[in-house]
Amino acid sequence: TSEGYLPVKLEWFNPQGERIVSSQRVALHTGEDSSRLTIYNAVVEDAGIYRCQTTDAQGQTQEATMVLEMYQKLTFRDVRSPQEFRHGEAAEVVCDVIASPAPAVSWFYQKGFKSMEITEEHYSRFQVLPNNNLQIHKVTKADEGVYRCEARVEARGEIDFVDIEVVVNVPPVLSILQQSFNATADYQESVTFTCVTSGSPDPDVTWHRKGQRLERSEQYVLNTMEGGRSTLTIRNIIQGDGGGYTCRATNKAGAEERELFLKVFVQPHITQLRNVTAVEGSAAMISCVAEGEPLPEISWRRANDGRSFTDGDKSQDGRMDVRGRHGKSMLTISGVKLTDLGRFDCEALSRIGGHQKSMFLDIEYMPKFQTNQTIFYSWEGNPVNISCDVKSNPPATMLWRRERLTISAEGTANTRVHTIDGKSLLEVTPVSDRDFGRYNCTARNNIGAKYQEFILAQADVPSNPYSVRLSAVSQRIATVTFMKPDSHGGVPIGHYLVNYKDVGSQDWRDVKSHGVQTIVLLTGLEPNTTYEVRVAAANGKGQGEFSHTESFQTLPIREPSPPAVHGQRGMGKAYRLGLVKQDDGGMPIVEYIVKYKTDKEEQWMTKLVSGQQDFALLQPLQWNTRYEVEITARNVKGLSEPTFYQFFMPQKPDIIDSLFSGLGLGPVVGLGLVVLLLVLVLVDVSCYFLRQCGLLMCITRKLCSKKTATSGKSKEMEEGKAAYLGDGSKDPIVEMRTEEERITNHDGSPVHEPNETTPLTEPEKLPLKEENGKETLKPDMIEIKVHSDNSIHTKQDDSKA
Repeated sequence: TSEGYLPVKLEWFNPQGERIVSSQRVALHTGEDSSRLTIYNAVVEDAGIYRCQTTDAQGQTQEATMVLEMYQKLTFRDVRSPQEFRHGEAAEVVCDVIASPAPAVSWFYQKGFKSMEITEEHYSRFQVLPNNNLQIHKVTKADEGVYRCEARVEARGEIDFVDIEVVVNVPPVLSILQQSFNATADYQESVTFTCVTSGSPDPDVTWHRKGQRLERSEQYVLNTMEGGRSTLTIRNIIQGDGGGYTCRATNKAGAEERELFLKVFVQPHITQLRNVTAVEGSAAMISCVAEGEPLPEISWRRANDGRSFTDGDKSQDGRMDVRGRHGKSMLTISGVKLTDLGRFDCEALSRIGGHQKSMFLDIEYMPKFQTNQTIFYSWEGNPVNISCDVKSNPPATMLWRRERLTISAEGTANTRVHTIDGKSLLEVTPVSDRDFGRYNCTARNNIGAKYQEFILAQADVPSNPYSVRLSAVSQRIATVTFMKPDSHGGVPIGHYLVNYKDVGSQDWRDVKSHGVQTIVLLTGLEPNTTYEVRVAAANGKGQGEFSHTESFQTLPIREPSPPAVHGQRGMGKAYRLGLVKQDDGGMPIVEYIVKYKTDKEEQWMTKLVSGQQDFALLQPLQWNTRYEVEITARNVKGLSEPTFYQFFMPQKPDIIDSLFSGLGLGPVVGLGLVVLLLVLVLVDVSCYFLRQCGLLMCITRKLCSKKTATSGKSKEMEEGKAAYLGDGSKDPIVEMRTEEERITNHDGSPVHEPNETTPLTEPEKLPLKEENGKETLKPDMIEIKVHSDNSIHTKQDDSKA
């Protein structure tokens, strides 16, 4: 602005007269008396006259103009590569380039690493058009390649180029190897047509018939191979496949097609063959008629045995006869039997091929009864189904009679009729002796009728079992075996009932068999007791008579059998002995006495294990040492024979092995989580003392906020606790400690860790066990002492807990 002139507003206007505002590409820098307009990344469209306009406080304006001229650099616009042309046409290779001032354009043909400039003197078919495009007259496949369009602005010394690939498409050329083919219909024949094509790009070959394109299917197989070969295979040719087929090749440059022909010969075809129905014992006549060129010969085949018959043939029994050969044949069967039922094949053959068709010979016959059971058993009040199973063709209707009286389908008060799949069931519920007797089933169809008589007899209870035997008798268990009764009473046996009692009792106890098994296990017997046992069979009618009574005596109580032992190394300096209970001698095992020592020592160490447990843990043991073990089981009768066992403790493991030996994946992961938790606690404590934050800080603040409210209650609780502990009339706090296992030396003193020297001051008291194996704290305890002579003394402790 001029001196002394103070504008209130400075504005800029573009060549289109629009006020300019600051943007990402246009920046305005305005001071008190000056303004600067900056245009970034200027383009040709930015050229023109720009105005700077000022306005003072009185609203007077002044303006100045500036002219912006832009020079266009070389720019190729939307030049495509490759550019495709059809063989033989005039090709125009487009190179759209702009610049200011206008550029000069030259064309070059790139051949390998060499570049040859295209001039009309050297290339008569080439011409550079006024729009700088390159025209090629009657372009051929030889003109394909890379062409360079080079543009120059001499005034600025600017030069640039673009390479354009020229592609020449050649229309398809199609040839066929064989134009006509012959085939026979309905003979599963195949014919393959072949077309050979060339062109650029490689043509797509399609096959057509009657104006419709053929697609790949089970009948048509289309293949394309190297060398431009395309094939169409027609499979399973039928008569309708005859006629013309077109091979069409297509690419960008054009299309070409050729026609091929298929002539189909007609093989023999059977035109007349029907199913036949004949009555058993009558004659059946089956006719087969066929056509074809030449006229076929006809033969017959019986499917059930594969026997074939032609004109003049007869079967071995003379019942089958064939007459006729060329185009028509008649098969006659006299005296039809049920074995003739089934399929017959008629086959027509000629030198062209053959045709086969099948028919079914159905035979009608009067009803035939299929069941041999004519006697059924039941009793009063028990329903029974009398089955009348009939086979016939056509299906028969069945009628039930009782003493010449017909039983209707609706039945009577105690009879009902059910018909299912050619079988008629008469359901009879006897209510008196009059309902037992003879029942008649009559089956009838249009061929004839037959009847069968059934007898409904009264069922009885089974006879008694016999040969009752006792086996595997022990103190509390015995096994009863017996033979089945001779008669089941007409109704299947449901189960057996075993009665047993001791000889001094009048009350029998019952055990029912599992189904119809003839072996029953008696449990819960008393030792050294004589029992009587008898067996009866039961069916639907009821229970039969008992067998002869047998006696047996259970075994007396004795010492238990030696326990079975298996072992495995435990954690650290421990060894786990598995105890498998054998025969307990009729009374529960009270405890196991486990004595063990090293193979170099004479003194035994003793461990008492409850009889309810199935293992004993020996610890602490010495590393790299062999141990001998003696295990004895004890019941109230006495001690078993000892079981001997040996094991070897290995070398002492290193620290890591000692730490993780025996640990699975779960414990190792658990240790890792514990370590992670400790790290988190340490971090939280550090935050509490250093920055007064973290979980511990939050807990402290909450506790402090509640301290005032809870101080009175805490004091009352402390006073109440003191009063409770100090009052002798209150129940004292009792600490109970259960020790399942205790280890003692040979002389009865307890075995301690190497740093323990505590003597045995009083014998160990083992708590009594309940039947479920849980310990109960009772005042009466059993005191057990193990003396130096390995004897065990027990006595009742009169002290009260």
